[in-house]
Amino acid sequence: MAQSEAGTESAQRGTFIESLMDTDLYSMGAFFCDEHPELVDEVVARSVEVEHEGLERYAENAGIGVEEVFRTLLTGLAVRYYKAVAG
Repeated sequence: MAQSEAGTESAQRGTFIESLMDTDLYSMGAFFCDEHPELVDEVVARSVEVEHEGLERYAENAGIGVEEVFRTLLTGLAVRYYKAVAG
């Protein structure tokens, strides 16, 4: 690969990564990580449990509303997205 091709590919990759940062999901994950760093691992673990059990079953087993479970799932996804993009 020629040097100019490598430079172009690197620039395109950088532009693509920057575009990933310009999303609501990224912003939500960044905000949560900044405001609640002590809860990051817990919310990610819970969101994975929700993925495996499903919203309704998790809500029933935990004794909480489906809406709260959905917020936990979405927050966990946002945190994982943010961490994947930001590194």
